[in-house]
This record gives sequence, C-alpha cells and structure tokens, in this order.
Amino acid sequence: MQKHTNEFEIVEQVIKKIGKTIVLGSPLAAGKANHIINAFYQKAVEDKTIDLTICTALTLEKPSGKSDLEKRFMGPFAERVFGDYPDLDYEAARMNRSLPDNIKVIEFYFPPGKYIGNDSAQQNYVSSNYTHVMRDMLDRKINVIAQIVSKREVDGEHLLSLSCNPDVTIDIVEELKANHADFTTIAQVNQNLPFMFGDAVVKEEYYDFILDHPDKYFKVFGPPKMSVSPADFMIGLYSSTLVKDDGELQIGIGSLGDSTVYNLLLRHESNEIYQSILSDLDVENKFGEVIEHLGNTLPFEKGMFGASEMLVDGFMHLYNAGIVSKKAYDDIGLQKLINRDLIKEEFDDTILEVLLEHKVIHGRMSKRDFQFLQYWGILREDLTFKENRVHTSDGKVIIPFLREPEHLMEMKEHCLGSRLKNGQIMQGGFFLGPQSFYKWLRELPDEERKLINMKSVQKINQLYGHETLDRLHRKNARFINSCMMYTLLGAAVSDGLENGQVISGVGGQYNFVAMAQELPDGNSILNLRSTRNDKGKIRSNIVPFYGHITIPRHLRDVVVTEYGIAYIRGCTDQEIIQKLLNITDSRFQDNLLKWAKKMGKLEKGYHIPKAYTQNYPSSYMDVINKYKAQGYFDPFPFGTDLTKDEKVIGKALKQLKSDLNSKPTLLKTLLKGVFLKPNEEQKRLLDRMGLLQTKGIKEKVYQKLLLAKLV
Repeated sequence: MQKHTNEFEIVEQVIKKIGKTIVLGSPLAAGKANHIINAFYQKAVEDKTIDLTICTALTLEKPSGKSDLEKRFMGPFAERVFGDYPDLDYEAARMNRSLPDNIKVIEFYFPPGKYIGNDSAQQNYVSSNYTHVMRDMLDRKINVIAQIVSKREVDGEHLLSLSCNPDVTIDIVEELKANHADFTTIAQVNQNLPFMFGDAVVKEEYYDFILDHPDKYFKVFGPPKMSVSPADFMIGLYSSTLVKDDGELQIGIGSLGDSTVYNLLLRHESNEIYQSILSDLDVENKFGEVIEHLGNTLPFEKGMFGASEMLVDGFMHLYNAGIVSKKAYDDIGLQKLINRDLIKEEFDDTILEVLLEHKVIHGRMSKRDFQFLQYWGILREDLTFKENRVHTSDGKVIIPFLREPEHLMEMKEHCLGSRLKNGQIMQGGFFLGPQSFYKWLRELPDEERKLINMKSVQKINQLYGHETLDRLHRKNARFINSCMMYTLLGAAVSDGLENGQVISGVGGQYNFVAMAQELPDGNSILNLRSTRNDKGKIRSNIVPFYGHITIPRHLRDVVVTEYGIAYIRGCTDQEIIQKLLNITDSRFQDNLLKWAKKMGKLEKGYHIPKAYTQNYPSSYMDVINKYKAQGYFDPFPFGTDLTKDEKVIGKALKQLKSDLNSKPTLLKTLLKGVFLKPNEEQKRLLDRMGLLQTKGIKEKVYQKLLLAKLV
C-alpha cells in the first residue's frame, strides 16, 4: 500500500506495473474516484499508445442545460448545489462526441434518457443484470479498480470504508485475487463521504495505492429532488396500500419513489387523513380485495426491514418516522425464532430455554455457544469463558450446563443481557441522494449507522448463495420499481426503445422481479404513469405490444398506475387484459379494448366495468386539490435545492418547453408576452435569468416568452 497526494504519480506507477493496456473499473454513481479517472484520461489523451477502457455506470455530471434558457437557469443553480464537484473529463468528451480513438467508455446503466442519439454511448452499452456486472467486467479483463472511500482510525488501526459503493468492488477484488490476476486497486479518500460499517469496511492494505489530500475532498454528487406530480402522488398512494407490516421494502430513486415514501409516512403518521383520501377515491370498492390480500392501510406496528440495491434518502425518512425499524439478524437459527415470534429484540429470561429447545445452542454450552450468545447480546459483554466455565466480572464462576435447573438459574440471574444486538435495519448495495441525506448519514451516531449494512449487490439483489437466511429476512417483501410502458399481455418496458436506443438500463429490476416470484409472500410492484406527453401529444403507456421488453410477461405480478392496482400474477391472458384496462387512462381504453377483441384475446361481448371508465386526471385532481388545501401533497414533500424564485421559473420553463412542440402555440405565447409589462416580482425573476436587461432580438424574444409564463 502506497499513499500519495498526487494522482498523476499513481497513474505513472500503475502504468509501470500494468502496462499501457488499461481496463479501468469504477463504481456507478457517486463512488467514482474522479481525480484518479481524470488523471488516467489525461494521460491517455497525451500518450496515444495507451489503450484505455473505462468500465462503469451511471456517470454523473453537474447539470448545465441544453438550450440557452436552460443554461441560464442551471448555471447559478449548479454552482450553488454541486460546488467543487469535479466533472469527469471523459464525459465532457463523450457528450461533445470527441472521445479519442484510444479511449473507450463502457457502461451498463445510463442516467435516464441522457444518451439518446449519442452513438458512442449507445454502441458501448452493456445490457446486464446488476448481479452479472462483476462477471462481465472480469470477462473484459479489468486490471485497475479505482474507488472513492472514507477513512477512520479505530483502536489505532487505519480503516477505509467503501461507503456509498461496496456493490461490485468487493466481489471483483475477491475474484481477481482468487484467480491470481495481475491488477491494481486505487482508493481516493474523500472525507465528505460518510464512513459506513458492515461489509463496506476494509483495511488500508486492501488498496495498492491511496490518494489522500484534503484539497481533493470534493462535494459528493447529490442529485436534486424532483417535483412530485399529482399523478405520481396517486401511484405512490396505491403502492403504499400494498406494503405489508412486518415486511421488507425495496424502493427506487426519483419522484415515484418519493411519492411511495410520502404516502407510507401519511399512512403511518396521519392515518385518519390517509383513510379519508382512500375513501374519497373509492379505493375500497375498486381495489379492496387485492389490498386485503397483499397489503394493509393501517399504521405500522412491527415495522419494515429495508433491503435495496440503492439506498435512497426515502429510507432516511422512513427510519426517522419509525417505519423502517424491524431488525434482521445474520443467523439462520436466531432469525427463524424471531420470525415465529418466539424471541423478541427485548427478550425475557426464557430465551436460553427457547434456544436450547430449538437446538440453536447445546445443553453443555461450548465456547462457540458462548461466543454466539455474547455476540448477539444474549449474554453480557463483561463475561468471559475459561475452562468450560462462565466467569462474571465480580468473580463468580458458573457451570454452563443449561439442562440442569440449578445451573440454568445461575445463568439467568448473573449472565443474561436484556436485548439483542448486532441487528440490521437496512442493507444496501450503493447509495445516492441529496446533500441532506449524506449529512444525515455522517451525523448519525455510530451505533445507529451500524444498523445500515452496505454490502455486495450479490447479497442484496438475489437469493443465490445465502438463500435460507435471505428468505427469512425477506418476509412479506415488496420490491417497488418503475417502468416506462406495459403491454396488454403483461410485459414491462423499462430500459429501452424498440429502435434499440437505450434509455437507462436493466440494473437490478429483473433481479428483484425474479426474486419476488421465488418468495411465497413476496411481490414485485411496477409503478407506471398511464400516459406520457410525446411532443405535445398525449399517448398511453399501456400498449397492445412493443418491440422491446425488459421484464417478460411470465414474470408479471403487480402493476400500479395513477388509476389503481392490477394484480396479474397467475392470471389468464383475458384476465390480464381486463385488469390492465381497469387502470388505463379512459382516453385509450376503447382502442385497446377493440384490439384485444380483434386479436381474439378478449370475449367479444366484454365491457369495462363502469367504475373504471372515468379514468381521467380530473377523477383524482379534485381529491388532490382538496387535501393540498389542507397542507398535503406538496410538489416537493421532502424539500428541494431550488429557491422560491427558481421553483417559479422552473415551472415556467417546463410550460414553455411544452409550447415548443407547436409553432402556433409558441407564437401565441410570444404575442401574449409582447403586450405584458413585468411587475416587481417578475423583474426579479427575469433578472435571475439575466433577461431583465436584454441585448439583441434573441434575448428580447426569450424575455417575452418567459414573461408570458410568469403571469
């Protein structure tokens, strides 16, 4: 292990060791060692004999905007929110379509929609399940691994934490070492990262090179919160009714994830209001049967266990509210008894008999039994085990023969703890979120942060290799993800278009959907906006068929739109179509109904029940507005990095962008703006955009267009 303060020195030494063919692997999202990666990139730009391949995913960069108006808006915002975050040089080149011939960037997951039409990105995309990424990177002969880490000294030992990204690194390094491969590991220290415990902790010797300089402790990338639309709130509301108490939860990032979290909080903390909303929407009559079968609408008593490939900030809110409070324990025997309610976290003095009866420990306690009991908090920390006897701190010596009443009583009186320890309430493969989330993690007391185990994605996204324990942990599992389109016969489109353009990636979605099918009480819930705006035209996201799918129809389970719930696992083709039509926007129901009948997949005389034929935005907007007036359903329920003025401008720009799809509408907007004179508030907003005082016709047009939307 060598420590450096200069990344270029590390690059030079790595090239001497590895050679000029470099396959550099770096974690997805926030875990990238930006300064290290940039140094490799710059070296390859200078030396064309270097063959550099960068393998990663979810490359993040400070937002800058595409149009002139967007750039005016995003410039000050990005500077304030992202601070000294160093953008990746390869990304700038890729976006400018100027990557040198000797440099290739390969990714398995894209920021949604970012690379549509970008030939380099599209051609070098690898479609992989998240759990297969390690295999695919090894097949590419990865020989350099670079990652951002946090550091800490514990009892005189220098430790590093893989923090936000142990997801793939742990497994790759283990495999490379097992195969005696020639590779190098590089850590870049960034103390703005929270020091996470569990599987994420390694010794300094884990890395060959460590870059550590305070000037390179940059601001961790924190994507800003997106606004939650009324339709998103409805989707989250229905999803929240399917979450069962005493279960396990996985949710994703973005407004749909935020909506699910918001509605779970509403269900738990303001249940009277929650029930009132459900009543106003007639949810019981429409979807009461499936809710009773799969979920619940009451506050949480036993709580939830969180296990998600991506640990989003929503888990922070659920933890603070006491919803994510159910602890899981990494021992099969102990967890079995907990699931059967034979042992509780705060246990009584019968616990030794229970463990003995179910053969978790032996009647004549061994040293291993003693260590087991002490680790899980069943025996006190101040006890020692010598010569097959238990010794207390006050000098008492106890014979640990648990089948003999006299000795058992002594153990109960002098040795028992009061509550289990070393449980976990959350497990994650990586995390990404706003700055408030990172701050929360950094400031959590160690005792609470240790409740979060950051670990390999192999242990999060699948059951293989640790199935018995995972099945116990994932009781009543609910895996909530989103998709872009859904076919009438039950297939989901989540990652790409039928013309081959990749929107995002498979990631872990297939993993969780497949895992739900293997758990007797688990369910995959796919959230879907029923419609989309396609260049000014509203289109249905529930379609007869599509030329690309992510989740095949034989893995169908639960689909949720803003109009309700379709539980289609095990259904016939006709039943699938009927249930999906019930949650389709009514503007598209008739055409879909006709198609299904024409294809012979639906009885000719079938009619959509009347209760589901009023699926228009107005059917839920009255309810949204009613409770919005009472302080609920704020578009930014968990805050935002936007200022008050930026919220107003952002909304105006969004409306203006929609107008661009129609020249007559755009002209109408411009004419409206021409005849308006800004008031003091509008002047301030125009000044924020640098359009209060204009230069030239272009800026004048921008000013008038924006002014028309600020009214």
